[in-house]
Amino acid sequence: MIPAGFEYHRPADIASAIALLQQHGDEARVIAGGHSLIPMMKLRMADLSHLVDLQGISGLSGITIGEGSVSIGAMTTQNALITDAALAEAVPILREAALQIADPQVRYLGTVGGNVANGDPGNDMPGLMQCLDATYTLVGPDGERQVAARDFYEAAYFTAREDEEILTAITIPIPAAKGYAYVKQKRKIGDYATAAAAVLLGEGFASVAMTNLADTPVHSDAASAALAEGDVEGCVREALQAIDPQEDMRGPIAFKKHVAGVILRRAITKAQERAA
Repeated sequence: MIPAGFEYHRPADIASAIALLQQHGDEARVIAGGHSLIPMMKLRMADLSHLVDLQGISGLSGITIGEGSVSIGAMTTQNALITDAALAEAVPILREAALQIADPQVRYLGTVGGNVANGDPGNDMPGLMQCLDATYTLVGPDGERQVAARDFYEAAYFTAREDEEILTAITIPIPAAKGYAYVKQKRKIGDYATAAAAVLLGEGFASVAMTNLADTPVHSDAASAALAEGDVEGCVREALQAIDPQEDMRGPIAFKKHVAGVILRRAITKAQERAA
């Protein structure tokens, strides 16, 4: 598994990175931590002539806790999400999810921006960001714009990000909910989820999202509404109607639906215990 030849660029600022994307078009792609893109390049699933590394650009990492929201730079590593005490207090489900991503070696380099930006349905953060109602900041030739995480994912590896745009930050409203859980079933350490569920639960409020059970993450308004009313089985029923798993090495469709129901019930139970 060796990638095809490519030209490596390490710009010093966002404007230079965008200029490279404009110059090389479809032949160029930005890279953050590399744990999503490099495997695709090795498998020749991504054939690129130009790789634009964001590591040399300052100001793209860091966590800022505001009164009502959290801002996370796209180049912030998963490990930083785990070790930031203020973030763990404000949005503890982020730490819980990050601890379940791959292994420590990956989490030290893998970035939250890279995890959410490329549209891989198996990544953990996209579904979680939909559960949290996060907003992505995209910067391109025409300036900056905001896109809700729930509107960002269009199909597997297809998103609302334009080819010449770069995702620079994520903004998350601090949840009023005290109950939370991110529960994931996977075959082995480091693997994608067979099924994963993110749940937020508060007084008259709930939010539910599922991971790797369709070609995009699945946030279900109907499942969230049912759970907000205390109807656990109604929530599970609505979530299972919203997903669209495909048979692959992780199992047939019926098995994935069964696992999805089990994992979602576990996440709801954990969130209820924490909310009590």
